Formats: sequence, structure tokens, C-alpha cells
Amino acid sequence: MARPMRLLALALAAPLVLAACSTENSGGGTDSAAGGAATSDGDLDFAVVTHGSAGDAFWDVVQNGAEAAGEDLGVGVDYQSDGDPQRQSQLIEAAVNQDVDGIVVSMANPDALQDSITAAVDAGIPVVTINSGADRSAEFGAIGHVGQDETIAGIGAGQRLAADGAQNVLCVVHEAGNIGLEQRCAGASQGLGTDVRLLQVDINDLQSAQSTITSQLQSDDSIDAVLTLNSAVAPIAASAASDAGADVEIATFDLNGDVISAIQDGTVAFAVDQQQFEQGYLPIVMLQLYAENLNTVGGGQPVLTGPGIVDPSNVDAIADLAAEGTR
Repeated sequence: MARPMRLLALALAAPLVLAACSTENSGGGTDSAAGGAATSDGDLDFAVVTHGSAGDAFWDVVQNGAEAAGEDLGVGVDYQSDGDPQRQSQLIEAAVNQDVDGIVVSMANPDALQDSITAAVDAGIPVVTINSGADRSAEFGAIGHVGQDETIAGIGAGQRLAADGAQNVLCVVHEAGNIGLEQRCAGASQGLGTDVRLLQVDINDLQSAQSTITSQLQSDDSIDAVLTLNSAVAPIAASAASDAGADVEIATFDLNGDVISAIQDGTVAFAVDQQQFEQGYLPIVMLQLYAENLNTVGGGQPVLTGPGIVDPSNVDAIADLAAEGTR
């Protein structure tokens, strides 16, 4: 079933020649953070390659979404990830070599991935980008992008902090070179009406990150809010504020169980939610539609999954869903 439709695609949509072979596994990185193939009842197999680091619960939800879509649609989904841009690029190249039917790629570091994504497109493998890198997606030849507009999300966070009375905000960047994180902080400056202060930490060393935030708060008592860009960093920012004896508002991007609990107990004021389950689920739907019917989604614009604000007014309604790994 899949092969005739790909031949139709070849006739109608060159040079986007769709590949005609399926595999069980992509990848090959030596320290991939996660991997595993959903059961395929059909002819299509898709690879999902993200930059999620091991232990980052955010990407567990993305993987849950992709694999749920694979099960619902009866297609194969192989999820791989690596936080190192070069190794992520190698995972993409491995998927190309295995001639998968489509690839989903997060683009935190577009320049590092450009060659491998271009190689996929040149090989006739449709690509959907997710999460960061929306501005470069079409340039690289992807058929669509799924994610939130990071600048708009940042503006929303900045406006909320301003409404709460914040004036001197620390924006904690947990991945060096991640274009989406830079856009969040820049957007927060716009929304706040004044520049936020950037602080670089390493999400792979949360103990050190907490110490860095503590030191920053101890050295400048004019800081009145800390904006973290990852759900794993928010709790350690709250602990850092406690260690420093600082009376600051803590806000974050993204959700996990700890952030849900922290919003419920008032430790974290709010979270900007991009509904990352959709960033795993929707691209699989898009690739299947393209493979079988040459459909594209978004009309050349990103398919937005956020932002939304989760705060004490609505946190209880989604707490159970977060516990189930879908929010």
C-alpha cells in the first residue's frame, strides 16, 4: 500500500521523492538518551530524532506522543535522541541510510543539523521539524514544523512577570547554543519591557546549576524573579532561592510532575506550556498523510502547540494527565 503511493508522490512532487523501504531501528549513536520502536502493522516506518538529554522528562512526553501516534495509526516509530548536536546529526544520517519513510527532527541547533537534514531531503525522505528552529525549517526543505513560537511564548512569560510586579529577571539558559532558548529570553525581555539577565547553566549537571543560580541571587539582591526554560531546572531554581534567602518569583517553561506540584504548593508561580505530547504525535500524523495522500499541514506556517499558561487557576485540571506522561 505504501509503495504505490510513494511512486505517485514521485510522479507528482519531484524532487520530494519518497523513500520506499522500511526499517525497525534508526540511530547508532553510542549514548542515545532513549530508543525503541513502536509496533508497526503497516508499511510505513518513521524515525524521530531529538536533542533531548538523558533524564530530561520533557522529551519523555514527546516520545510518548510519537509512539502513541504510531500505535494509533499502525505505523512504525523509532525514537532516538542525543543532546550533542553532532551525535544528533549522526542519528539523522543513520535514519537516512536505513531509508526510513519519514523523519521527525528537533532543531535546537539548526546549523549543526543542516547537512544531515538536507541529505534526508535530497534522498527523498520527507522531514518534519519540531520544537525549536521553526524559522529554518522551510529553508532546509522540511514539509512542516510543529512547535510553539518561542518568541511569542517568551513575550507571554515576560508580560506575566511584569503583571506580577517583576522588574529584574534572571533568565536561566540550560543548553548552550539552543536557538529556541535564546528566543525565549529575548521574548521575555520584550514582554517585560526591559532586558532580562541571562545565566548559563548545564542541564546535565543540575547540582552545579543550582549552585550557580544561588551564587547569582546572593550577589544581586535586586533580582526579583527567576525564569527557567525547562521543567527540570525550575525546582532547582526554587531550591537555589531558598538557599540564597532570596524572595523571588519562580516561573518556568514546560511541565513535569515536580512543576505541577510546585505550582500547587505556590513554590512556582506559573509555567508556559507548549504541550509537547503534540510535538511527538502530530508529526507522525503529518508524515503518514504525506506518504499516503501528499497532504501537507500548516500552509507553510508552523503548526503551533503553545503557548498556554498553567498556574494555580488551572493546574489541578491537568495534574493527572501530567502524571500519565501526556502533558
